Amino acid sequence: MDKDQLFEKLAAAVVDGAEEEAIALAKTSVADHIDPLEAIEKGLSRGMEIIGRRFECGDAYLPELLMAAAGFNAAMTVLKPEIEAQKKQIVKLGKVLIGTVKGDVHSIGKDIVTSVLDTGGFEVVDIGVDNPSLKIIQEAERSQADVIALSSMMTTTMPAQREVIERLKEMGLREKYFVIIGGGPVNQEWADRIGADGYGKSAIDAVALVKSLMAGKK
Repeated sequence: MDKDQLFEKLAAAVVDGAEEEAIALAKTSVADHIDPLEAIEKGLSRGMEIIGRRFECGDAYLPELLMAAAGFNAAMTVLKPEIEAQKKQIVKLGKVLIGTVKGDVHSIGKDIVTSVLDTGGFEVVDIGVDNPSLKIIQEAERSQADVIALSSMMTTTMPAQREVIERLKEMGLREKYFVIIGGGPVNQEWADRIGADGYGKSAIDAVALVKSLMAGKK
């Protein structure tokens, strides 16, 4: 099968929560020398986006979401060694602290972005979900991050992204970090409104954005 067919099947395997199928297709992509980053973004991540939209609309339920995540993770056990092998030749481009904001316990989107940033050449510090603003800033200071990436998957938690930026300003630290945002309900208009340095619609967009910001810094 060609690449596009493989990506479609990978996405479908994730949506269906078919772990064995996802593993077999991931192995095929490795055997065919397909870039694992491309397989993640155009196959696995696409599948997670599909099931995520169904979940938000009420057309899928938590068990299906968890099965899809299991399918995604199963395929990643195959792709991760390929990613690690490639990383040996990559000079780290910067450090990104990533986390889901206070009140939001969704991790799937954040985890996908973390994986793609990692493969894209960045050192990533993942602080998990439901993070108060002060904790995010403290962790950024402790890890000496260059970029703070804030995920919000619910409209009710979007204001927490703005709160992080406001707290950074209050503490005199705003100019020290690039702050980028992402998540299902987030868009560029919101990023502009709260004074973020950028918005990533997808994991690939997030990597391109961070690379652009870091290039400007250097």
